[in-house]
Amino acid sequence: MQWRDEGLVLGGRKFGESGLILDVLTRERGRRSGLVYGGASRKKRAQYEPGNTVDLSWSGRLEEQLGRFDVAESSRQRASRLIDLPLALNAVASICALLRGALNEGDHAGSALYDATEMLLDRLDEDAIWPALYVRWELGLLSMLGFGLDLEACAVSGANDGLTHVSPRTGRAVKGSEAEEYVDRLFILPNFLIDARAPAGQADIAHGLDLTGHFIERRLFNTMNRDMPEARRRLAAKLARPASP
Repeated sequence: MQWRDEGLVLGGRKFGESGLILDVLTRERGRRSGLVYGGASRKKRAQYEPGNTVDLSWSGRLEEQLGRFDVAESSRQRASRLIDLPLALNAVASICALLRGALNEGDHAGSALYDATEMLLDRLDEDAIWPALYVRWELGLLSMLGFGLDLEACAVSGANDGLTHVSPRTGRAVKGSEAEEYVDRLFILPNFLIDARAPAGQADIAHGLDLTGHFIERRLFNTMNRDMPEARRRLAAKLARPASP
């Protein structure tokens, strides 16, 4: 069997002397793994840094078994472009860790998020923009995997205006005037998640990450008996930390 596709590098592990078992999210076939001969060599390893885009072909006897990747020399190497932006590199690590943890080998679901993931990775050098895009990406990840939040209308009144909080149990939005008695038990819903024109300050980003992180951990990773990736915990902590003067 053989196929060709484009893939986002999620990570890899060394195999033998210089081989690399490469883990990618492909545009058409979801998350896939394959052996790259010589992929761990000093000459080639920069090509396989997480977050890069590669053109590849897979070949093997059965698609359910580990096959071989042949990777074209041309690729979109993002890690080198972001080398002087440590927070952006943290974001790359979090994106790749979430996809690796959430998707099993052969899972096609991730392909629905392929373009959005590439767009986010390509904007990580724009400090004023990418944190809000990242939170929206996590919302998209939840939705893609069947755990989407309902932020369209108030769970109590049905109204679609004045939405300020989200229930940690149901994932449904709540109008501020309906939430007064139990507001301390709800997540704050930052306005930029319901209005694309709204600004997203540091506090808004922190509230957004608290919200998405809760449901990623409880609805996704806990049900798979997996822990929240440490890379995601580190990113959330750094984005919530006040910037140095």
